Amino acid sequence: MVYEERMRIILFGPPGVGKGTQANLLAEKFHIPQISTGDILREAVHKRTPLGLKAKSYMDQGALVPDQVIIEIIRETLASEKCADGFILDGFPRTVGQAEALDAILRDLHIKLDVVIDLAADENEIVRRLSNRLTCRQCGAVYNLATNTLPQDNKCPKCGGELYQRDDDKPEVVRNRLRVYHETTAPVRTYYAQQGILRSVDGMGTIADVQQRILNSLPGNRG
Repeated sequence: MVYEERMRIILFGPPGVGKGTQANLLAEKFHIPQISTGDILREAVHKRTPLGLKAKSYMDQGALVPDQVIIEIIRETLASEKCADGFILDGFPRTVGQAEALDAILRDLHIKLDVVIDLAADENEIVRRLSNRLTCRQCGAVYNLATNTLPQDNKCPKCGGELYQRDDDKPEVVRNRLRVYHETTAPVRTYYAQQGILRSVDGMGTIADVQQRILNSLPGNRG
């Protein structure tokens, strides 16, 4: 199959749908950066940029970094050389306000967004996936009881640290996270659907199956 070069993609979906995995695969395929707000915030803080220092002042107080700071960091990132040949925005925007701010940035930078991929999955399956996750307290590695064979001593295969279930991976918390996600992103779907660039993709099945569905949905796909 042939795809257009310089793909500019937004990829979003509920927690547990495999969004990060698919974003990484797309980034490798098209040789473009995967941009998540968490990553670029950490990078800005690490590099001690003016915006990074501003973000750190909120983080040090345990407060959420305001939208305006995140949006300005995204502006800097999209204007940088590393995004000259395209990008994948992983999980951003999450609100219509953020989407409108992003559109303003793209207009200023004379960048056209190609497609918004909305990964969907059965809610019960997401709860099952996330409630089977264990995280290492020492190195942060994540395992899934449904797909990984783990030692009986409940130790991390990588570093020997203790494996535990995070509070936000417990079934009742996952269902609440999904409720909040759907409430906030439903208007975003409508926003991009009205622009004619939203593509809903089934996120169920193997990683390879989902990746192929995403590739089939891209605007440069000519079979």
